[in-house]
Amino acid sequence: MPFRIVLCICFLAFLAGCTTTREGNKTAATYFSEGEEQFSKKNYEESITQWKKVKEYSSGSPQLSAMADLKIADAQFETKNFIEAAAAYESFRKFHPDNDKAPYSLFRLALCSYNQISGIDTDHTPVTNAIAQFESFLKEYPNSEYAVEAREKLADCVTKQAQYEIYIGRFYYRFGKYPAAIKRLEECIARYPNSKVTDEAFLYLEKAYFKNGDKERGKEAFNRLFIKFPTSKYLKEANSYLK
Repeated sequence: MPFRIVLCICFLAFLAGCTTTREGNKTAATYFSEGEEQFSKKNYEESITQWKKVKEYSSGSPQLSAMADLKIADAQFETKNFIEAAAAYESFRKFHPDNDKAPYSLFRLALCSYNQISGIDTDHTPVTNAIAQFESFLKEYPNSEYAVEAREKLADCVTKQAQYEIYIGRFYYRFGKYPAAIKRLEECIARYPNSKVTDEAFLYLEKAYFKNGDKERGKEAFNRLFIKFPTSKYLKEANSYLK
């Protein structure tokens, strides 16, 4: 048999080995479908197992391998393994930047950070990451089908950021560190002037100024609160403190 024919047969056999498994004649596409079926049944760990096999046996189909990457990230997201899911979405974006699902992967990456947000007195890194990721998403894909939800979640993150700054300002105030409280609260007001929670920053700013012996600045803080938030629930307390 001519050498070229032998070489061709060997090459075809190699390709066949890339798309089948030792279990039989299952192809990468078969594994992908089985992963979809398990995912629909909420058997997420099993779906991940099947999609990993897709990656192992789909050397002849880069597109199928890419979709398996994304599906694995989705399954990790559903099991609330947000750190692992975020890494998978980030990897998908890195290796498949022109894929039609690139907007989706960035949106879900931001959701991974958003879903890790917990109490106001805990690590604030997820809030910071979510803000950066949602802003990046809206800059790149302002007309995406996910843009409305991204804007809503971004607004919520900004509110949480403002609340955190106020929390720190209150902490300084309660421990008598009035200059530090004033600095933190003034920065909060400058950064988040239109946040719905900034009225509380004005209240503690007024108190901190008075405690620090600066009555004029305290009165000014009250006036700023009154003008900016005329219906604030903190006005009564602020006015009482002023008197």
